[in-house]
Amino acid sequence: MIRTIRTLTLAFAALAIGFYLWHGLTYETASVYEPTYIAWLNGFMALPIIAFTMVVMVFAFTGSGIVTALTGHNTGEFRDAQLGLGTVKSFAHTGVTLNDQPQIRIEFSVEGADGKVFGATAKTIVPLTELSLLAPGVVLPVRYRPDRPGVVQLDLSGDSTAAQRVMNESLIRKGFTTPEKVDIAARGIAAQAVVQSLTVPGEIRDGYSKVAVGLAVTRPDGSTFSTTTEKFLPPTAIGNVQVGRIVTAHYLPENEQEVVLSIPVNA
Repeated sequence: MIRTIRTLTLAFAALAIGFYLWHGLTYETASVYEPTYIAWLNGFMALPIIAFTMVVMVFAFTGSGIVTALTGHNTGEFRDAQLGLGTVKSFAHTGVTLNDQPQIRIEFSVEGADGKVFGATAKTIVPLTELSLLAPGVVLPVRYRPDRPGVVQLDLSGDSTAAQRVMNESLIRKGFTTPEKVDIAARGIAAQAVVQSLTVPGEIRDGYSKVAVGLAVTRPDGSTFSTTTEKFLPPTAIGNVQVGRIVTAHYLPENEQEVVLSIPVNA
């Protein structure tokens, strides 16, 4: 749809400018007293002006960042595209605003569904109240097309289940978790737990540190049990498992010693 609109706009611009040039080149003065510049300085001057204005406006307002902001959905070419994980590398203001909200160009390192990593950019309108949440290292679900690996769009589908599945698959590939732990997180009882101890064995994978966390978990009936679980965390998330912190844990009643911590990705 966007491509069609842009094509029609360019076609109109070409016709408008072409007609203006044709009129100017073929114009014949009505008398010897009529200045020759009248061939160009006349009402037909509006045609190239209108054409230029339309091209600028159409291309500006059909940019992916503007369209997604106005509609709240991904553009047609990305709506059913594959879902990947984009890690923010850097971002900058493009100079464009929509209702006083800035358009941001984000440089991502994207991990596709097949585990391959590639660089890509996205343009999106970011509300001023959310701009502080955007920082290098933040992980966001993105839509990408294998035939256009350099361009992505932030996933606006609202499908948190699909995003979580992609995240789980990535964590399993990297050895940060196992299918069994993913199953516990999905089917297990969600409970509050207090961190009683924290040790760092020293193992590091892909920038994530392995930690061993001692927990006092509260059952739904108010009773508690103690256990220890291991988890790989990025440096920015270590503060979430400091001694005394309350965290969310999942466990199956038949195996209380196997507990899975639930820590936000961008904690």
